[in-house]
Amino acid sequence: MKIPASSFLLFAAATAQTVIESSSFGHGAMVAPSRDGVPGWDLGGEGHSPQILSNKIILTPPYPGNTRGYAWSQAPLSHPEWTAEFQFRATGVERGGGNLQLWYAKDGKNKVGSASIYTVGQWDGFALVVDTHSGRGGSVRGFLNDGTTDYKSHRSVDSLAFGHCDYSYRNLGRPSVIRIRHTNAVFEVTVDEKPCFSTDKVILPAGNTIGVTAATPENPDSFEVFKVELQTATSPFGKAPPIQQQQRSNDQQPPVVAQPQGDSSQQAQAIPNDVNSLNTQLVNLGARLQLIDKAIANTMRDISSQGSKSNTRQSELLQRLATKDHVQGLDVRLQRMEQTLLTIQRDLEGKDYRDKFNQLHETLRSSHLSLTENIKDNFLNVITASTPRMGFFIFLVIAVQILLAGSYIMYKRRRANMPKKFL
Repeated sequence: MKIPASSFLLFAAATAQTVIESSSFGHGAMVAPSRDGVPGWDLGGEGHSPQILSNKIILTPPYPGNTRGYAWSQAPLSHPEWTAEFQFRATGVERGGGNLQLWYAKDGKNKVGSASIYTVGQWDGFALVVDTHSGRGGSVRGFLNDGTTDYKSHRSVDSLAFGHCDYSYRNLGRPSVIRIRHTNAVFEVTVDEKPCFSTDKVILPAGNTIGVTAATPENPDSFEVFKVELQTATSPFGKAPPIQQQQRSNDQQPPVVAQPQGDSSQQAQAIPNDVNSLNTQLVNLGARLQLIDKAIANTMRDISSQGSKSNTRQSELLQRLATKDHVQGLDVRLQRMEQTLLTIQRDLEGKDYRDKFNQLHETLRSSHLSLTENIKDNFLNVITASTPRMGFFIFLVIAVQILLAGSYIMYKRRRANMPKKFL
């Protein structure tokens, strides 16, 4: 059966897709040729600088918390229809949190920077947010803005989402894959090859830039980005073709395209590329081994310091403990005291002290009687000496009475000699 040439060309045009290099990373063997940066992208953060490894970018570390990270494409996207593949992974403690945003925004680095959907101000474009919204296990939501709504001061940012789906993305142990398809006919989002949400009422303008931001609270999640790949496709029907259903883990190599046997020059060029990638991986492995060596050295240093502290405490305890000579001395003293007590007990048992106790009793009784008599005599002498004499008291009473009588007589005489008054 022969396929018409026109049908073959039509199928080839419908499935032709090219990677937009200026807005992509991670689609090759490595994320970046070196740790200095990703070509065509600006990276930065707050409280932490994003770390570039061979196969991923760590936007926020597992420790400490309250950090932010961003990666923005330097060139705007000029294609009106495109597809995007976004691979990430989130790991953290049981109740860790944070949010991850994939932006398609106008002048994204200056307008958005390292902000999240809750801290960004007025921005223009589209944002795909991955977080644990409303206490769920996780969700993927889409937001739009035309530059007039200030998300930072809005009272309910969550209500502005135009599409969402639940997705438990934390601690999966593998990268999660989100694909976005934007054409003139449909805007759809799939998560791990499953539909999330779609609409035919969203058409984004060309000229915006692609970016990724992440923010974590005090209990953080480590957000790692493995891939951001944008592709463009031409279709005779005005629709972009479906995204190729392929998922690559972070340790898989890109597929090798079979070349004709006669083209030996391209095969020869592939060998140095493989050698370079192997050398780069070895360099990254060496760097990781150095970090492990430093961590082991720090651990050994801590263990040695703890050992020295334990030895010091042991010596102090040994100094405080009694020596063998001290124990023997205490034993000798206790034996002497025991012998002395036994001797006293024998003396008490061998002698009769009844007469001595009787004599002591008589002595105490006689002392008590003499003391009582002396107290009586002294008490009477004190009372007699302290009381006034009776003769003086009687004389004083008689004198007072005579004085009163004389005064009364003189009063009567004076009254009798006074002139009489008649009315």
